[in-house]
Amino acid sequence: MDYLLTEFQQEIRDLAWEITQNKVIPAARELDENSEFPHEIMKVLAQSDFFRLFVPEEYGGMVENGKGMLELCLVTEQLARGCGGVAVTYAATALGIFPVILYGNEEQKKKYLPRVADGALAGFAVTEPAAGSDISAIQTTARKEGNYYVLNGTKHFITNGGEADVYVVIAMTNKAKGPRGASAFIVEKGMPGFEFGKKEDKMGIRASVTRELIFNECKVPKENLLGREGMGFIITLKTFDMSRPGVAAQALGIAQGAFDVALDYVRKREQFGRPISSFQGIQWMLADMATKIEAARALVYSVARMADAGRSDIAKESAMAKMFASDVAMEVTTDAVQLLGGYGYMKEYPVEKFMRDAKITQIYEGTNQIQRNVIAQHLIKEALK
Repeated sequence: MDYLLTEFQQEIRDLAWEITQNKVIPAARELDENSEFPHEIMKVLAQSDFFRLFVPEEYGGMVENGKGMLELCLVTEQLARGCGGVAVTYAATALGIFPVILYGNEEQKKKYLPRVADGALAGFAVTEPAAGSDISAIQTTARKEGNYYVLNGTKHFITNGGEADVYVVIAMTNKAKGPRGASAFIVEKGMPGFEFGKKEDKMGIRASVTRELIFNECKVPKENLLGREGMGFIITLKTFDMSRPGVAAQALGIAQGAFDVALDYVRKREQFGRPISSFQGIQWMLADMATKIEAARALVYSVARMADAGRSDIAKESAMAKMFASDVAMEVTTDAVQLLGGYGYMKEYPVEKFMRDAKITQIYEGTNQIQRNVIAQHLIKEALK
């Protein structure tokens, strides 16, 4: 379909696909099997100015302030056609720096945004062993002592953990206030008392590193507080509203990548003296898969454009995009494995990896059950107006 992309958007989409074909796809199997972080690919993306696509021009980026979501989605989608782990490594840096773009003061933006624009990785640290979907259960604390906040606690399942240079960390500055007692801090790799713990051994997206962040009397300068004390919960919600289209784009790319392999296979695979693509049952599966992918793409691009247009509340639409695209990814990749039959179950073909990579898109940045809650709550609220 024609999504009326600008010439610039078409160019970055095509360049991202070229990099995926030349760099990502050839390395995807090895990265997956070895849980190897894609350092060289990230360097290529930085050299291609892809990290500038979500950073405002005045801080070394290439977009107007508050824009760049569609460009981010275009690149993430193309990378995910080759490897979901590579795609999320790139997209998670946008997630990590969005809080600074949205809520950082001028000094914070000048200090951190140019570094990310040049290719430094970022991470967003919310999840804890006891705080997954319920982020109000966060146990990591931050107490103010003079010119510093002292952080103590453990974050886990943090994308880019240990590899990123900059993290936005959510910690409790006043537990008595519940969610209103959470605050957000910019924490740099190397700060005293900030260490990295267990590296997770995951089912999918194995090229992406997922690791614990450990804070033991970690002293963070008071000027690294984002916004003001008590804004952590709001910052988290608004950040996820902005980042969920990126997860949706990752899921979309995974689905497209699996479909591409399946379509090529059924055209070449012969049974009963003819290509299996000639059988009606196979054709119907292809039609359903392609239609759902295109529907997901239309939704993802539309929500990305809403974000770029400056819509202040896109929580419902963002949740819809993430939920629908990830459900499509899981369905399409499962069907792709089925279309390849026994070969689909073998690591010689990439569809089993696409299927493993797809599953996490239904879970992280808010499970799809949580997304349905968000959507329904907004629908009910809108009906009362």
